[in-house]
Amino acid sequence: MAEAGTTFHDGIRALNADDLERVIIIDRAHSGRSRRHFFEKRFAAAAAHPDEFIQIGVTCGGSLRGFAIARLFRGEFGREPTVAMLDAIGVEMELQEQGVGHMLMDGLIETLRPAGVQTLQSQAEWTNHGLMRFFDASGFKLAHRVVLERSTSEPLAEASVE
Repeated sequence: MAEAGTTFHDGIRALNADDLERVIIIDRAHSGRSRRHFFEKRFAAAAAHPDEFIQIGVTCGGSLRGFAIARLFRGEFGREPTVAMLDAIGVEMELQEQGVGHMLMDGLIETLRPAGVQTLQSQAEWTNHGLMRFFDASGFKLAHRVVLERSTSEPLAEASVE
């Protein structure tokens, strides 16, 4: 799991407003850019609607080392059971491949179960091989739906009718 000398004696805890900057730093190391606005919106929404979000972190020596943020959907899209969508997950780069991400997933699942959540979903770019391997190792499978998109900046091509 963790390298010799590294222990996660602090364990899993709920994120709070003081964690925002640390979350942004951890995420920036992976994405190569700041997603400050995204995380500010997530933290604000979680504070306003705490029953709709699960935000947890792994700490070591009192320092946040990884995080996971999920949103709960109750009855969305015609579904009865509550579904959680994993919006973001991140672990300090130097702790990659040491079980911290799996600690987060286990903590997230243990938090979701009592809330009646039966399914955890997420999305990822299929070219993000590291994240895809992590999802695979965490038990994720391909979902039974297709995500479609189209440009909103270009007009539709006229279909020829003969």
